[in-house]
This record gives sequence, C-alpha cells and structure tokens, in this order.
Amino acid sequence: MAGLLLAAGAGSRLGQPKALVRIGGRTLGERGLAMLRSAGADPVVVVTGAAPVSLDDVITVHNPDWPAGMGSSLRVGLSALPAGVDAVVIALVDQPLIGADAVRRLIAAYHAGAEIAVACYQGMPRNPVLLSKAYWAEAAESARGDTGARAFLRSHPGLVTAVECGDVGRPDDLDTQQDLDRIGSLLAGREPG
Repeated sequence: MAGLLLAAGAGSRLGQPKALVRIGGRTLGERGLAMLRSAGADPVVVVTGAAPVSLDDVITVHNPDWPAGMGSSLRVGLSALPAGVDAVVIALVDQPLIGADAVRRLIAAYHAGAEIAVACYQGMPRNPVLLSKAYWAEAAESARGDTGARAFLRSHPGLVTAVECGDVGRPDDLDTQQDLDRIGSLLAGREPG
C-alpha cells in the first residue's frame, strides 16, 4: 500500500508554502509523511511544486504545473507510483489533524474488499482517499483545478466505500494564520511536550 502526499501549493493565503510550515517543531510535510508511514504506507510519494520539500526515504516528484491546482499534482503523483503498487492512500499536506488512524481505517477497508475508500467526518466525505490501481487512470483524467479526485468520486458513488473517521481525526484545512494558530493549539494539546 503506497502513500501519496500532495505538498505542492504555495500557501498564498498563509504567505508561505504549507509543506514547510512548522507546528510543534515539525513541518507539515514531516507530519504528513509520519501519518502515512505510521499507518503502514510504503513507499510514499511526495509531490512538490512551489518550494523544495526535503523528506527522508520518500519518492519526491516535482510538479512543474503546480499553479494549476491540486488536480495536476494528483496526476503527477499517480504517474510516479512504482510498478507493483496495487493501491494508494492520497493525503493533503495541509490537514494535520487527520492522523494515522484514519489512514489505517482506509487500508483496512481496502483489505476487506473496498476498491475506493473515502474518509468521512460526521458522514461528510473528505480526505484522505484510497484508490486501487484499477481507477488511477480515470481519477487522473478527471482531476482538474483544485478539486483533485472529487469529480471522479462523485461520478462513481456505487464504488465508494465511506469510512467514518470523525472519532479519530478532523479534516480541518490549514489555509490562514488563524488556522495555523487554532490547529497549532489543538495539536499542542494532543502531543507530548
């Protein structure tokens, strides 16, 4: 099971690339990698763009078209997955409250037969998303702008397994300084000193 961390954006509203933002001594890129790895994802592909992101023991791929949005990063990331990978968990670098338990649940759903699994929070589908290899090409083809795989997922509701994760994480996006302050406070309450 591979992991794919989309970390290419410039963070224009935040004033800095999100992958490089530090919370509690770790960058969001490091946190995203740790989440995927802790849940068992290997290998992990990290898609960069606005800024270089240096993480150990990952496949780093640069998206030269990163200003076009998350869809282009999804296409680049899916095409960079090594041969032999049967499924991938796709996560966004700017959602540090999700946690490894959500990823573990998606992987468990896959092992129980799900071809596509989406983390839900109080019933609302968000991220991360798991896609089996059979759907990578179609998901990449439909990925446009900042919607990522959303159009693909909405066009195949019968294939999607919803996996409730609201009891183990939150899908809050980190887009502004206010978000950074709020999420940083929430994480400080969860993590050892």
